[in-house]
Amino acid sequence: MNDANTHTLRRATAADLPAVNSVIEAAVMGWALPERVKRLAMPSYRYDTHDLSHLQLWVAETARGIVGVAALDTPGPRELPATATSGLLLHGLYVHPDHQQRGIGAQLLQTAEQQVQTRRLDGLLVRAQREAGDFFIHQDLQPLDTDDHEQDYQHRYWKPRRA
Repeated sequence: MNDANTHTLRRATAADLPAVNSVIEAAVMGWALPERVKRLAMPSYRYDTHDLSHLQLWVAETARGIVGVAALDTPGPRELPATATSGLLLHGLYVHPDHQQRGIGAQLLQTAEQQVQTRRLDGLLVRAQREAGDFFIHQDLQPLDTDDHEQDYQHRYWKPRRA
């Protein structure tokens, strides 16, 4: 039996933050970036109790603990595609490297999509690491063009709400 069948998804609490940040650190350290860049950037990826006041944190949890994290936020109006007036921003999606390729990231992404449906927002916006692009395309998100290469995040994806 794999983790896709043995984990549960739930909202994170403040007590979960150490485990959440541990998953994030393990995931980020696996990215194809220089070690120094990862080390210097790491503090900006960690969440604290203040973040819980404006983000929705969702976790995938097995009997051994938290193995995946999705952070949902409200995007700025300028970040949305021209055809949208509302949306949900997938602020971060992290799966511990020992649990990747088991459907956990896809299920966390589906949770974000369910929030878009429930809240009747126009769609889901993702700002991704370059290496994650294939994952989001495989999940039916469409790449967004970058209008301003100095201001816009380069690897953005959009999935409109189902009618």
